[in-house]
Amino acid sequence: MTKGEFTDAVRIQQEDFSQDEEIRALQASSKQMGGIATFIGCARDFSEGRKVTQISFDAYGSMALAEMNKLRDEAIVKFALQDARIVHRVGVVGAGEQIVFIAAGAEHRAPALQACNWLIDELKQRVPIWKKEITPQGDSWVTPHP
Repeated sequence: MTKGEFTDAVRIQQEDFSQDEEIRALQASSKQMGGIATFIGCARDFSEGRKVTQISFDAYGSMALAEMNKLRDEAIVKFALQDARIVHRVGVVGAGEQIVFIAAGAEHRAPALQACNWLIDELKQRVPIWKKEITPQGDSWVTPHP
């Protein structure tokens, strides 16, 4: 695989994802991983003092996917990863459901953990994905938190 190539390691999708399948795919990419770190973001049922029933995610598809691939490439270099995976859902997600999956695999645990943390922070800041909370009081767009 060449740098910048789009793969199934980075996806935007409406359907839920399997954590186990994503981790197996990451492990299959290299036998040099001694540490794999994961982050799974889930929809909360409460935010800013209000009950949240659902969250709606919208993305600028091609731009979001390109930026996610760029983040993956940067993380692989910056943290000397063997591989990384990023999956983000769009559409309506119910409270308690999975939203985002990030996994980083490295020779040792420290860079995998650092990369995972860096990836979610950068994704929230750089990728054009927008979040609207749906509450009994009405809907509201949410500004990303660092």
